[in-house]
Amino acid sequence: MKNTRIPVLDKGFVELIDHMGDDHTIVSAARVSYLQESKGDEKDRSLVKYMLAHGHMSPFEHVIFQFRIKAPVVVWWQLVRHRTFSFNLQSGRYTAFDDNEYYTPSRWRIQSKSNKQASELGQFAERINLDGQERSIQDIYKSVFEFCFEIYEELLRNNVAKEQARLILPFASLYYTGYVTADLRNLLHFIDLRSSQEAQYEIKVYAEAMESIIKEICPWAYKSWKEIKCAS
Repeated sequence: MKNTRIPVLDKGFVELIDHMGDDHTIVSAARVSYLQESKGDEKDRSLVKYMLAHGHMSPFEHVIFQFRIKAPVVVWWQLVRHRTFSFNLQSGRYTAFDDNEYYTPSRWRIQSKSNKQASELGQFAERINLDGQERSIQDIYKSVFEFCFEIYEELLRNNVAKEQARLILPFASLYYTGYVTADLRNLLHFIDLRSSQEAQYEIKVYAEAMESIIKEICPWAYKSWKEIKCAS
């Protein structure tokens, strides 16, 4: 599973760089209380499910995942709220941004009427009236980035510091690449929140990519977690 890379959005990805532990690690961490280890697959699977069902989560913290993630800033804003994760990101002070490294939504969602922070599912906008003219939102979006990157690159050519030149760019859509390390307990909590119906689409697809990796490495824990979620 190492170096498994899952494409996300238009240019992003989630890549598993490394991991420590699996279902057997969870069992060993739990049974050490009695100086015991495995009692066979059937009993071990039952123990994993029992701990999940009853909130005995500390053994799950001994399974660690390290991801390399490329995501737009709007996604990183939500990722870094999970303060149990460890982060290291690229720096716009050290590296210049590529003029194609920004997120372009395939559709523009309508604001929800009932939820101040969410969009309306399945409803989209394509054109707006700008200066008395009907124009494509996608065309406007692209032209804004082309103009900003043109100025940005000119600033760099004129030896303006990267740390200031980047201020001209519309940051929310820029892609950043970073390392994210987290234990299984907190990853399951993250996925529970960020793959829900109410989650923003852009973070949801990253959560789903991470979920697919966890599923392969910890199938007992994942299956039990899903069963418990579905039953609740």
